[in-house]
Amino acid sequence: NPGTTKVKITTDMGEMVVLLYDATPKHRDNFIKLVQQGFYDSLLFHRIIQGFMIQGGDPLSKNAAAGAMLGMGGGEMQRIPAEFNRNLIHKKGALAAARDGNPEKASSACQFYIVQGSPISADQLKMMGQQRGFDYTSAQEEVYEKLGGTPFLDMEYTVFGELVSGFDVLDKIAAVEKNQNDRPNNDIH
Repeated sequence: NPGTTKVKITTDMGEMVVLLYDATPKHRDNFIKLVQQGFYDSLLFHRIIQGFMIQGGDPLSKNAAAGAMLGMGGGEMQRIPAEFNRNLIHKKGALAAARDGNPEKASSACQFYIVQGSPISADQLKMMGQQRGFDYTSAQEEVYEKLGGTPFLDMEYTVFGELVSGFDVLDKIAAVEKNQNDRPNNDIH
C-alpha cells in the first residue's frame, strides 16, 4: 500500500521501525529487496557518531574481526541514482543512503544511516540554506529547531525513510563507546 511500507530493524539494543518513502522508489524498492533477501541479517552498525548518525549495511561487517575498520563493503554492487527531494530532510530519525565521493552523488546499494543530529536554530538553518542556494520552509525550520538533525547533508545524500518508533534505541546506540574509527567497542548487530 502506497506510503505504508515499514521495516522493523531489530538490534542488540532494541527495535526501531522505519517508514519508507514512496517519493524515493528506487531506494525504497532496493531496501525492501535486500530486507526480503535477508541481506542485512547479522550485519553491524559499524560507524557511530553521537550527535550525528549511526551507520550500517556493510556486508563485510557480518563476520568482521573485533576492531577491524569497516565501511568499504558493497562497492561492487550497482549504485542507486540519487533521488533528492527538498521535502525529505535529514531530521532526527531520517533514514538515508550512504555513498562514496562519486560526482553523481549516487547512493551505496546497501549501506545506510539513521540521523541522530542535534537541534539547529532557525538562524543557523537560514544561513546554511543561503550558502547552498535553497530556502527551508517554516515547517522544516521548526522540525530542525525542535527535533534536530543534520541539514548540511540535505540534497547531498538521499533520504528515503524515517524512524516512526525506536528513537530511544537510536539514542542508546549513538551513545555507545567506540574506537578511533567510530566502530563500537562491542558489536551492535
